[in-house]
Amino acid sequence: MKVLIVGAGPTGLTAAVELARRGLLPRIVDRRDRASTLSRAVGVTSRSLELLSHSGVSEKLIAEGIAVEGACIYLNTHLALEFPLHSDRSYFPTVLGLPQDRTEALMAEVLFGMGGEVEYQKELKSLTEDESGVVAQFDDGEENRFDLIIGADGIRSTVREAAGINYPGFDLDEVWSIADVDTGDWPPKRKFTLVKMDSGVIAVAVPLGEGRHRLVASCDNAISAFPMALDIKRVRRKGTFKISVRQAETYSKGRVYLAGDAAHCHSPVGGRGMNLGIADATELAQRIVEGRLPGYSELRYREDKKVIEVTESGRKIITGQSLKARFEFRALIAAANSIPAVRRKLGQFAVEL
Repeated sequence: MKVLIVGAGPTGLTAAVELARRGLLPRIVDRRDRASTLSRAVGVTSRSLELLSHSGVSEKLIAEGIAVEGACIYLNTHLALEFPLHSDRSYFPTVLGLPQDRTEALMAEVLFGMGGEVEYQKELKSLTEDESGVVAQFDDGEENRFDLIIGADGIRSTVREAAGINYPGFDLDEVWSIADVDTGDWPPKRKFTLVKMDSGVIAVAVPLGEGRHRLVASCDNAISAFPMALDIKRVRRKGTFKISVRQAETYSKGRVYLAGDAAHCHSPVGGRGMNLGIADATELAQRIVEGRLPGYSELRYREDKKVIEVTESGRKIITGQSLKARFEFRALIAAANSIPAVRRKLGQFAVEL
């Protein structure tokens, strides 16, 4: 069977590695001129590490990443809640902090060891399907026939558009911002930090490694959003973005299959975007090799929809300015502070989501 994977981010690389370790070496292409040196997603969940453990990827990720030990929630500059991020029931006891570019590099390293390699500067322009396969047309004039194509090429997926799959949803009006920074003593090195201001702005700091953090805020400057002084040694990258909440109507059409951001996108609350793509890709790869492709779309659509609903609920509670949203947020903090079991459950839920 000839399989083409379009997109060499974490989703596409996961699909390639999972297919290769099962004896089916796919072709994987990406329109970028080289592997990314930027970090987008930063947290690898325990479930993702479990899924990637069979290929040896997890071992490399854990060796290089940082275990996030706990979470701190501030109301303005007041520390309102602190709790451990831990689960005894999961493959890895907490969330692993690691820049996405390193996650991709380690996946590509494993793929190379299996005989595979990403073809960069190779852009899919269109595809044509018939009874015997699907023909991919590339930007350099090449045409090639494949048994199926996996679209792992992001929110603006060429594969999804070429297949005519709708991507309904909505875009939020507000501008968010990010910054990748090298840090000293603050924010805490091994703790997730969330700050909620009276103004409604939220600011988040996620550990990426020893002395490195990803800052995210619901305004146009993630660094100045924090009401307390940050100990920043170096700014690696900063920028702004808008949040879209969308899900493809189907994850498959004919010989075309979608995974990752090509199939769904949502807010960064919960840090599940990349991890959903990893789950999509491992499920799809197993079904391809085992000849069980029917049912992939229905299963992953249902599972991803659940997570999208949870992250949207969380976003509304955290960023909401209504009396109801403020009450729910403060009630959660009060309950967690007064009841140890609630604190443990909160940390366990964050790890297991």
